Amino acid sequence: MNIILLGPPGAGKGTQARKLVEERDMIQLSTGDMLRAARTSGTEMGKIVADVMDRGELVTDEIVIGLIREQLTSGKTGGGYIFDGFPRTLAQADALGALLAELNENLDRVIEMQVDDDALVARITARSTCGNCGEVYNDNTKPIPADHVCSSCGQKAQFTRRADDNEDSLKTRLLAYYKQTSPLIGYYYAKGDLASINGLASMDTVAASISGVLAK
Repeated sequence: MNIILLGPPGAGKGTQARKLVEERDMIQLSTGDMLRAARTSGTEMGKIVADVMDRGELVTDEIVIGLIREQLTSGKTGGGYIFDGFPRTLAQADALGALLAELNENLDRVIEMQVDDDALVARITARSTCGNCGEVYNDNTKPIPADHVCSSCGQKAQFTRRADDNEDSLKTRLLAYYKQTSPLIGYYYAKGDLASINGLASMDTVAASISGVLAK
């Protein structure tokens, strides 16, 4: 089963993707992770990525699609793929659709994690992550353990806040999302692929909602 998780920055897409990887053996295709891995891989594609990034230029859609193609043809399938951070635009959605069709793959579901902007800003400005495993904590709903031992990896950790997890930066990121990515909601709705869930519920409730969508 191949899916896309849609939602603004901080909606919890990464957290839910990790759950799907653990529970369903799915493979998370994170654009950022793929670019970082490619840059140090030494492959022809990796050299192209490194050259573009070293020049301070934006990686093109063609390069990202090339990286996704490598993953989809690697022979690793697991329980399917989770597209994380891609597509972000309508052009990218068209390119991904063409690639999947070429490889005889289907896009089974696009899950929109709906949020309230004010509540999202309040959530994200209280967010910290484990420096070892990336587990997310929140000052209000999931405080950092008093002994600083992460409940996920079981190791004593340094917990950090992202530099851009502040109100002004978040509003800028939200504006970019609504301008570029939110049109995908209508795009996938028209294709009959979209399902929307409440992204501000508890992590377990959101996970249950996603499972319910995937079971249909």
